[in-house]
Amino acid sequence: MAETSTIGAGKENVLIQSGACALTILPHLGGKIASLRVNGRELLQAPLAALAPRNSSMSFEDSDASGWDECLPSVAGCSVETANGSAHIPDHGDLWRVAWQPGPADESNSDGTADHITLRANCFSLPLTLERSIALKAMESGNGWKLRLRYTLTNTSDAPVPWSWAGHILFASEAGDRIELPSTVESLRVEGSAGNRLGTRGDRVNWPLAKTADGSEADLSFAEPPGSAIGDKLFTGPLNRDDGWCALERPSAGVRIRVRFDPAATPYIGLWLCYGGWPDRPGPKQSCVALEPSTAPVDSLAQTGVWSRLLGAGESCTWPMQIEIEQL
Repeated sequence: MAETSTIGAGKENVLIQSGACALTILPHLGGKIASLRVNGRELLQAPLAALAPRNSSMSFEDSDASGWDECLPSVAGCSVETANGSAHIPDHGDLWRVAWQPGPADESNSDGTADHITLRANCFSLPLTLERSIALKAMESGNGWKLRLRYTLTNTSDAPVPWSWAGHILFASEAGDRIELPSTVESLRVEGSAGNRLGTRGDRVNWPLAKTADGSEADLSFAEPPGSAIGDKLFTGPLNRDDGWCALERPSAGVRIRVRFDPAATPYIGLWLCYGGWPDRPGPKQSCVALEPSTAPVDSLAQTGVWSRLLGAGESCTWPMQIEIEQL
């Protein structure tokens, strides 16, 4: 069932619910998926600051830094050259800063309730529009839920446009939660690591047992306590056709969360392992594991490689993602 409820100042949130699983979306605040709850337990990172309007230049750490956002057309702030001149892309991209609008009318059930919601938003740094459809349904086994997403990206200009995307899904974590990657993943590339714990950008570490800067060994597959001052951003290499998944097991929440995607469309997994190591500013810190299907193994659109993408004038492309929440 999908429904809306007013949260103040003439704004609305969107609630999609199936039994004991509920999803809350804030279209006016970047289309943010602000809450994903199972049996009353929140599965996403809680806000570090009040939910509030964003501007086009603020950094992500100056926001609530919570929940689930879409990073497009870059994760890192950068400048890129296009057929129409230089484009300046802000931190974590455009879309978490802008209001999202309803997409095409959703099909309704016989009782008049909608079983999915479609929203779209326009980038301002590059001429791109993203449409995201979400449907929440119970698993056939009756032991969990499936959250199905479909993304459609359109170039609204008359020239090719570069782009990259990452699903910025910040799952709340606590010590002992377990991260799973496909067995073919044996090492990860370092994008950043607080205090250079795992090295500097471009270094590689073994998965799951990685050597740290002090010579010790860390099992990256297990979450650390929230006061550990750890903040590591890592990427897999391109994944094989059958390896489009990653998972987080949360025993205290009684769930196993599996993220599925199509490696032909989104070939990489970004991992953000943050156990009190970010933001750098004073105040509350994140304690989360982000499982991020991505089109690139780097955060910056300005860093090019075999992964770089151009969307042709007036063209569109689509890709799927699915979140499975299994009760333990």
